[in-house]
Amino acid sequence: MMREKEPLLVVNHLKKYFDTSRGTLHAVDDVSFEVYPGETLGLVGESGCGKSTVGNVLMRFLNKTGGDVFYQGVEIFTKDKNVKTDLSRKMQIIFQDPYSSLNPKYTIKSILSEPFNIQKIAKGEELESILKRLCADTGIEEDLLDHYPHELDGGKRQIVGIARALSLDPEFIICDEPVSSLDVSVQAKIINLLMTLQKKKNLSYLFISHDLSVVRHISDRIAVMYLGQIVEIADKNTIFSNTRHPYSIALISAVPKVDVDHKVSRIVLKGDVPSPVDPKPGCRFAPRCWMAQERCFTEEPSLTEIEKGHCVACHFWRESREKSLTAQHVGIKENEGF
Repeated sequence: MMREKEPLLVVNHLKKYFDTSRGTLHAVDDVSFEVYPGETLGLVGESGCGKSTVGNVLMRFLNKTGGDVFYQGVEIFTKDKNVKTDLSRKMQIIFQDPYSSLNPKYTIKSILSEPFNIQKIAKGEELESILKRLCADTGIEEDLLDHYPHELDGGKRQIVGIARALSLDPEFIICDEPVSSLDVSVQAKIINLLMTLQKKKNLSYLFISHDLSVVRHISDRIAVMYLGQIVEIADKNTIFSNTRHPYSIALISAVPKVDVDHKVSRIVLKGDVPSPVDPKPGCRFAPRCWMAQERCFTEEPSLTEIEKGHCVACHFWRESREKSLTAQHVGIKENEGF
């Protein structure tokens, strides 16, 4: 249904490189995806794969190295100040760390009022009414408005971060690992709040996380990222039932299972993640892949649609399910690996 609509956000061949003393670090390298109105796209991968950098570039905290990003058909890196101001209202972010993302010198009321003061769009009784609505929507007790961030626990701080992101009625929110630093019980509360708010306000999310269980719960589609590139993207049911990229298969095999009657051996990848500095030719996953052949080390696979809405960047995706199931059938132990 979502794919019948025009996408809200379109990312085409996005690149973000950093110059270092050792060479050029390819943090984000040729990433493309869309986010549709009212949907959640989960962006998942190991720490250091570049997923948070994608979010920072989309929020224009970092300049792009290459590629294009369009929001409702408008290039977000425009120099037009009026367009920038409009985009800053429509696109918001929820940060990973609820401790460092809130100014400790400001009360909760001042933190939630700041966007309106900067944009000069509400004050006095109008602002007070908006703040009450924000508190009601997010479950913040109004008597906490005069408190400071250090007086709140981690979960309530993150709810304040969510309320701040919602303050200007955005359409698109980047959730940058919003529950990774919280206790499991608090994580569930935050995720349920985000899902409730999405339905109520028809929000679109880019949900960035390393936790596939969380991503599966909240996302409509999932993009798997490895070393600066998207290697597989599909709706969440397809990602879990018809996974085709070896890296995605290995990730899913590591998700904890509660069904003791159907044990699945974990695929433990050999070696370390290659350096993103001046990456070598070929597939970046090849040095750790149990399916790698000579072609994989010389020719980089393109992200190709293998069925409607399901794209994979692998030369041998047709064989991946069979080979991975064989690997699991023989029983891969933790200390053996691939």
